[in-house]
Amino acid sequence: MSGSAKKMTEREIILEAMKTPPPGGYFVWDGKNEDDRPATEEELRAGIEAFRKSRGRPVGSGTKEQVAIRFDKDVLAAFRADGPGWQTRMNNALRDWLKTHSPA
Repeated sequence: MSGSAKKMTEREIILEAMKTPPPGGYFVWDGKNEDDRPATEEELRAGIEAFRKSRGRPVGSGTKEQVAIRFDKDVLAAFRADGPGWQTRMNNALRDWLKTHSPA
């Protein structure tokens, strides 16, 4: 033989063996502990879908745009001093200012 037959790696051997489950399946549930019960196809699909939906940052309202901006330290300190929600308060203050001033 000139080496035309491919040697399988240990991983490939395991993957090949896993393609078809043995008679009776890979796991036999004793029916005692519900946490040990294998998940059904429907449960797996639902879990995967829930995981995909929960990844990443929450979806924004669609009315705001994220920007990088620099403010003086004292201005930020004044808004942050009131605690959580300071960005919203800053946005509202700018909105109120625009009612009486031109941005240009």
